[in-house]
Amino acid sequence: MSPISSAAPRERLRIAIQKSGRLAEPARALLASCGLSWREGRDRLFCHGESLPVDLLLVRDDDIPGLIAEGVCDLGIVGRNVLDETNAGREALGAAAAARELRPLGFGDCRLDIAIPDGVEWTGPTQLSGLRIATSYPGLLRRWLDGQGIDAGVVTLSGSVEIAPRLGQADAVCDLVSSGATLAANRLRPVLTLLRSEAVLAGPLRAFGDARDELAQMLQRRMDGVLKIRDSRLLMFQATRSAVPGLLALLPDAEPPTVMQVDGKDTLALQALCHGAMSWQRLEDLKLAGARGLMVLPIERTLA
Repeated sequence: MSPISSAAPRERLRIAIQKSGRLAEPARALLASCGLSWREGRDRLFCHGESLPVDLLLVRDDDIPGLIAEGVCDLGIVGRNVLDETNAGREALGAAAAARELRPLGFGDCRLDIAIPDGVEWTGPTQLSGLRIATSYPGLLRRWLDGQGIDAGVVTLSGSVEIAPRLGQADAVCDLVSSGATLAANRLRPVLTLLRSEAVLAGPLRAFGDARDELAQMLQRRMDGVLKIRDSRLLMFQATRSAVPGLLALLPDAEPPTVMQVDGKDTLALQALCHGAMSWQRLEDLKLAGARGLMVLPIERTLA
């Protein structure tokens, strides 16, 4: 791939994350799990990487896609809703996307929903024609409406979207929803999901063309290893040879196990990396199916 720009090559990678907010601490924890550590500057906005040549920028999440597009930072951890809204806005202006999603990160789950007032019957998307919809995501909403062929007004608000129908500013809302409690408190109910969002790793449209490419690939490998074992456990047990097929049927989320014969007898020792929850009930089911000496061990890290 061609380099992202003609600027002088850089040997340090810059990652932007949210300075404060719901993604800030999980993002820091993920990067720390990947072996990164930093020395924070006095302004607490720039953190110099100490363990690796990977620096950290602490910024507003809405700024992260634009900073990647401008080359100020190289990668960013940002909500898919923010990344897609930025790209939708640029698309509407005929500009290239600011950044692209490299991989989902498994935290910060939420939805971009259309919600209508309680008591209003919902008959389907065409019901939105001619209505005013308040949102902080005008790009995504407009793109969806155009794709559906729905002629509705988009009322752009920077905050307090849920109260817009009660104030007479809109007939419906399109807003980010986690638990739905805020919608319920404002007598609204979600009827349609436009986007399922979570934290994602975002990066440039093209390769860097210097040492940052190798750093970025290494970081993504480490992230994959951390995310793969987040809910994983190493399961160890013994069983007779005849019981093994039934036991493996109870472990559909396990990787192919390591099997060793015990003292030349019909007893086998197995260990398997399982990627699902290892509940007490699951252990009881395995015991009833013939597993003995069950042990569940945490996994610190793995690398493919």
